[in-house]
Amino acid sequence: MSQSVKKNLFYYKLYKPYGYLCQFTGESSDLLLGDLFNFPKDVYSVGRLDKDSEGLLILTNDNHFKSRLLSPSSNKWKVYWVQVEGVIDQKAIDSLTNGSIKIKHKGREHIVSKAKCKLISNPNIEERVPPVRIRKSIPTSWIELHISEGKNRQVRKMTAAVGFPTLRLIRYSVDQITLEGMLPKEVLPFLPINL
Repeated sequence: MSQSVKKNLFYYKLYKPYGYLCQFTGESSDLLLGDLFNFPKDVYSVGRLDKDSEGLLILTNDNHFKSRLLSPSSNKWKVYWVQVEGVIDQKAIDSLTNGSIKIKHKGREHIVSKAKCKLISNPNIEERVPPVRIRKSIPTSWIELHISEGKNRQVRKMTAAVGFPTLRLIRYSVDQITLEGMLPKEVLPFLPINL
């Protein structure tokens, strides 16, 4: 039976809220994916978002689909909305895009791939719970950052490297799958197309 007609394949997109772990088991005090929705037992997340990050999380039991999304050779772009501390300047934006930033990954130095970045106005999104702690004397700004790789805490490490620490991080999309029209904690089934 071909992959395309195999039955019992599930695809979900979740707007992961702040404070939740991308797993189904943990300590009794942990906020877990199973607290948000009754997912089928063999469904797991495709990649991860840190506990303090928000946004699009894809869950499936289709391992072929998962491999296509995660494979470095597929170059699937991920789009993040990032609130940073300070008024970010063009020099920092250029540094975020040109592939020159060095970050630590698994104890080694890693030079990130070229990215796309632009300054954006405050996105039309729900306030975070709890709210971001902002210092009144220091302004903030938002950027939209597109990356094709996904090292651990990469976006946070990149913005810190250019002098603008991340305050809030929301993954908006993975390839053509987006959060458009979704609210935090919302789960929607979808059918993957042309991935």
